Amino acid sequence: MAEEQTELEERIIIKDQHTKEIDLVNRDPKHINEDVVKVDFEDVIAEPVGTYSFDGVWKTSYTTFTVSKYWCYRLLSAILGIPLAVVWGFLFALISFCHIWAVVPCIKSYLIEIQCVSRIYSLCIHTFCDPFFEALSKICSNIRVALRKEI
Repeated sequence: MAEEQTELEERIIIKDQHTKEIDLVNRDPKHINEDVVKVDFEDVIAEPVGTYSFDGVWKTSYTTFTVSKYWCYRLLSAILGIPLAVVWGFLFALISFCHIWAVVPCIKSYLIEIQCVSRIYSLCIHTFCDPFFEALSKICSNIRVALRKEI
């Protein structure tokens, strides 16, 4: 009985990973589009002092702008939202696939191969260059530089 309960809980947990609850009120919880797409009437259209239109025109323009923006967005998202979600899902799946199956293995392989090369390179440098530069430093160690200011 306890095993069946544990198995059922595991199935529920696995199912919840793919069907998590979405918040229909706060649709941008990570604030991705916080300052990009917040465009109101006042951000686009403004009349400076002394050049006011009729109050009725101003109110109608405000209402027209707001309602048309709202309904155009809803219409475009209804028509293109699902196809674009499929495209973006495919794109990010492709990026994930390439990263998991190509990029990371290539980088790991490169790091393993370059480690061998770096040891050989280090050995060659220490074998051939270190004695040369030690001899050069002993030759130049007795050089003294004196600066005099002549008036």
